[in-house]
Amino acid sequence: MISMILNLLWVVLGGLPMALAWWLAALICAITIVGLPWARSCWVVGCFSLWPFGSEAVNRRQLRGRGDLGTGPLGALGNVLWFLVAGWWLALGHLSSALACFVTIIGIPFGIQHIKLALIALAPVGMTVVKSRN
Repeated sequence: MISMILNLLWVVLGGLPMALAWWLAALICAITIVGLPWARSCWVVGCFSLWPFGSEAVNRRQLRGRGDLGTGPLGALGNVLWFLVAGWWLALGHLSSALACFVTIIGIPFGIQHIKLALIALAPVGMTVVKSRN
């Protein structure tokens, strides 16, 4: 119940613009064809960015206990390319949103969530979103 209230406040108080930024990045990646490997990651993180409370992003290797294409050397190369092309500006958007949230005491949980999303924005390949255990 608490996570539902926090998610509703998140969307109303600024979570929507960053989710739209992630989905725009997904659209651009999908249109370029070369960016298709990043498009799915952008879409998943965009959904997480819209409704973050009650979920968490985890590395797929840690979750499944085995590696895959996105968690190996190609995934690392993909994350480097991602950072250079789009990761830094999405992370910057989340950091500026976090600073705006930290202005008030009520905004602190939202600011912390933006910091987490900024870290994900730097290297989203190989990550997946799951429901929180708590």
